[in-house]
Amino acid sequence: MNSTQAGLVYFFWVFGAGFVLGVVRTLLVVPVIGAPTAELLETPLMLAAIWLAANWLVRRLAPGAALAAGLLALGLTLAAETAVGVFLRQMTVVEVFLHREPLNAVAYYGALLVFGLLPAILEHYRGREGR
Repeated sequence: MNSTQAGLVYFFWVFGAGFVLGVVRTLLVVPVIGAPTAELLETPLMLAAIWLAANWLVRRLAPGAALAAGLLALGLTLAAETAVGVFLRQMTVVEVFLHREPLNAVAYYGALLVFGLLPAILEHYRGREGR
């Protein structure tokens, strides 16, 4: 699998997991505990989905393709987040990325960083261990 195909698969895997978790969060969890806490509780589940997807991906990638795949998936995620915010939620681009509670912003941007870089990190360590 080349880096473009891998980036697309990685994006769809994680974005799909986020979509499902977001629906559950919005419909079932937010009414009980509120949006900020619900978002924080969703973060470890998203990190688990990222970990599973990145592990699967790295096993199927050509050597050296993981960073490009992760960054492509990250770019697609940022574009999708922007589109959803602007077109469905009627937000400005600035609001999409800066309208968050401080702790939630740290969790969100930290998860995005992990999402973009984890395939390359796993590839590096797998290479050292001999896949």
